[in-house]
Amino acid sequence: LTGEVVDIVEEGNRLIRFTYEGIWEEVLDSLGEMPLPPYITHKLEDKNRYQTVYAKNTGSAAAPTAGLHFTEELLKRIEEKGIKIARLTLHVGLGTFRPVKVEKIEEHHMHTEYYELSEEATQIINETRKNGGRIISVGTTSTRTLETVGTAQDIHGTDELSPASGWTNIFIYPGYEFKVVDSLITNFHLPESTLIMLVSAFYNRESVMKAYEEAVNERYRFFSFGDAMILL
Repeated sequence: LTGEVVDIVEEGNRLIRFTYEGIWEEVLDSLGEMPLPPYITHKLEDKNRYQTVYAKNTGSAAAPTAGLHFTEELLKRIEEKGIKIARLTLHVGLGTFRPVKVEKIEEHHMHTEYYELSEEATQIINETRKNGGRIISVGTTSTRTLETVGTAQDIHGTDELSPASGWTNIFIYPGYEFKVVDSLITNFHLPESTLIMLVSAFYNRESVMKAYEEAVNERYRFFSFGDAMILL
């Protein structure tokens, strides 16, 4: 495997052209290492430790960490209670680790990420909304996907979603009006991150700061392998 730097792009990142023999996915799997958040300084011995049990499609550079709390047993118990689970795809990019460094947050540039919302998922979501149920999003990644589709399709009230796929760079911060998501399960995030801004948009900054203060006082775990909260 050889690589050639063909361009220097935004923030000093390099665009590299690789030359290799064999199947690219196999080359990556044998030589590459899983990208981890900057605050995880040790190498994970078990790759599955940073993987959800329902992961399916290759493409993300990071795990949707709110989903790490779910086990096969827990998912089964949820379905046994009559709660329907809709599955979607967002290929999380390295930009998820990127802090907001500009003074005016609306000037922050989000990297684009690929998403897919299937017909099966939209049917579940539409039926739930029609019957007066709540859409509980697991993580900021699922939230950004649903709100991307809801915004693009100009969803209001009980309007139905349609299947969709494409690229999104949606940046959700205080002042945003949510179109699809009613409740949010999420971990405790880094300050000055786009993730905590999304949470603050969903549940107002003052309440979020009180929740974080309580989490610190009670010694909750933060970040990727930390605890989660549900915002109703």
